[in-house]
Amino acid sequence: MATAQFGSETSRGGAWVRQANRFTDRITADGSSGRPVQPGRYRLIVSLACPWAHRSVIVRRLLGLQDAISLGVVDPLRDERGWRFTLDPQGRDPVTGLSFLSEAYLATDPEFSGRYTVPAIVDVESGQVVTNDYPQITLDFATEWAELHRPGAPDLYPAHLRTEIDEINAAVYQDVNNGVYRCGFATSQQAYEEAFEKLFNRLDELSDRLQNRRYLVGEHITEADVRLFTTLVRFDAVYHGHFKCNRHKLTELPVLWAYARDLFQTPGFGETVDFEHIKRHYYGTHAQINPTGIIPAGPDLSGWHTPHGREALGGSPFG
Repeated sequence: MATAQFGSETSRGGAWVRQANRFTDRITADGSSGRPVQPGRYRLIVSLACPWAHRSVIVRRLLGLQDAISLGVVDPLRDERGWRFTLDPQGRDPVTGLSFLSEAYLATDPEFSGRYTVPAIVDVESGQVVTNDYPQITLDFATEWAELHRPGAPDLYPAHLRTEIDEINAAVYQDVNNGVYRCGFATSQQAYEEAFEKLFNRLDELSDRLQNRRYLVGEHITEADVRLFTTLVRFDAVYHGHFKCNRHKLTELPVLWAYARDLFQTPGFGETVDFEHIKRHYYGTHAQINPTGIIPAGPDLSGWHTPHGREALGGSPFG
């Protein structure tokens, strides 16, 4: 078993394996977890480049949790010390005082030796990581934080649709969200081609599913749409070229391209996308894939604002 060059992930037969989430404490409405929902107590740390972190930014915005949990944004470029707060004055996060996200990880577990990942929720008073469990963070925002939602906030994880949402999420995670990484970080031709085939087979299935329905599950936006969107919005900018996911561009897949534009133009989605951060991070930090560090000038992003026509399928974004 060889250690891959992209953090602490390992490569078996050239297939890339994602690092497990280390901190999985939950913040709960009743405080039974020992971490009660409390406005101002926690800070959400993200990279605007990262699709896993981007989910939490979108959900926080859709649910109106901006005043309940503050947001810290790291530099899209990281070094051997991990994510840096060099976008902030004096290179420190103004709320936690952190210079590097690694400081919070090591304050929580001095023996931690993996990658310091985003998103991470940090307890402001202690400076320790509560959770970096990105799939659970957004589900808890939708359920445990409900008392702090804005008036009219959407139900992104409705009880009667959770089984279907969970099934869609599992398939999308395996073949799409994580699938693009399995293409990009594969170290054997066989591993790459297997991931490539699964990725585009799944995208074809999703195209069929969305041909005559506006959203993935039900008549309104749910957690499933958020999770698919953060991969689709990065597809042509980084995954198509940088990760060799090049059977088609998103703009060449009519249904998914219209679906992605529909979401992009929905309040809470497009304004959270930062293509500059996305391209700088992927092309500037994966030296094994892009040793020159050159950041592409394209693609043309104007198409994201063109009409999508998906309103004709019915449904409404937030119900």
